[in-house]
Amino acid sequence: MIHHVLVGFALLFFLYFLLVKEYFHRTVAAGLTASLTLLALILMGRGYFREVIEGIDVDTIVLLMSMMTMVTIMAHSHLFTYLAVKLIKKTHGDPFLLMAILSLSTGAVSAFVDNVTTVVLMTPIILDITRKLRVDPRPLLLSIVFESNIGGTATLIGDPPNILIGSATGLGFNDFLFNLGPIVAVDMFATILLLKYMFHGWFEEWKYRLKHTIAVEEIKVHRPLMIKSIIAFSITIVLFLLEDVIGYPPAIPAMIGAGILLATASREVTIYKALEGVEWTTLVFFVFMFVVIRGIEIMGVMDFIATSMASLGFGKELMIIVIIWISAILSAFVDNIPFVMSMIPVIKDLNRFLGITSPVLFWALSLGGCLGGNGTLVGASANVVVASIAEKHGYSIRFNYYLKYGLPVMLLTVGLANMYLLLFY
Repeated sequence: MIHHVLVGFALLFFLYFLLVKEYFHRTVAAGLTASLTLLALILMGRGYFREVIEGIDVDTIVLLMSMMTMVTIMAHSHLFTYLAVKLIKKTHGDPFLLMAILSLSTGAVSAFVDNVTTVVLMTPIILDITRKLRVDPRPLLLSIVFESNIGGTATLIGDPPNILIGSATGLGFNDFLFNLGPIVAVDMFATILLLKYMFHGWFEEWKYRLKHTIAVEEIKVHRPLMIKSIIAFSITIVLFLLEDVIGYPPAIPAMIGAGILLATASREVTIYKALEGVEWTTLVFFVFMFVVIRGIEIMGVMDFIATSMASLGFGKELMIIVIIWISAILSAFVDNIPFVMSMIPVIKDLNRFLGITSPVLFWALSLGGCLGGNGTLVGASANVVVASIAEKHGYSIRFNYYLKYGLPVMLLTVGLANMYLLLFY
């Protein structure tokens, strides 16, 4: 019913009002909205509470917890500090070159490994680099987040929406790579150039600090622990790459890797020290967000959006524009997974009505849904994870601060993707 949809939209607007105004910590804001969502469902007489709880993505929670545990143990070997020193020396401290190497490599890896896993591994390196040079790490942290979300768009396994689209349409790994790979590469380099402009003042500060910083000393690593860490992490990466072939969720490789490392490194790092690195507030935030998103989905918000788009009756070119931009805007504010799930049958019907035989509308859905995650702090899991780690180290990435840089990146990358689809499809 329409009033249920209106309540769902009201709850969503309330959540983002709290996030923008920052009256509470984002986890508290999400918790309050989750409570109101459950209360609204009770008043509506909707007996879907088990379905709401089942909407909590346990795979994501376990993946995050396992990878944070692994990274904490790896940090005790001084591996990240060692890599940070090497990067500073290889780039001669040039901030733009360093940003380009870190963020582009993050984007490339994110095409094959879960985005959250990639940024969790890169964040300690950045924090160590900036700590040594005594500069603000947030521009570098944002750059890896942006490129991670962009890079994950390129392949079938890079981002969950692509997996859903591939499963529903029969599009394979090479279909995504050859059709989306070119524009993803363009978007990645365009983003680096945009960041060079937006962070111009930070680059100048970096150069000034570098002149007044004592030479960076070589770091002694804890070799036995580093070897164990590299072996456990390598096993995890291999299992990540095999997940699409064997068919297990991404949480499984992370759990296996964390279990192996916890056992083999128990003499060097106790279980208590290993779990200290887990961002519990982030995990609780995700639980609350899953409840909110699943609740408004039950209220019919996602179906309303999808059917409204289908009723526009536009031709192919206009429909490409509508789908990519609506997907991007919504994915900046809500989980793109339920939206993509709702849109897949709608796009199948649109293809039939419009006589479209190519998967161009699905490419629009994929590009909008994945690239839109850069728009706001809560648009993608990687954004929230990096913000939480930065906050723990004394650097606050608030909603408005993120929006100042994330929104231009989203507009640029989605705009280029839109032109790409109109020109070549």
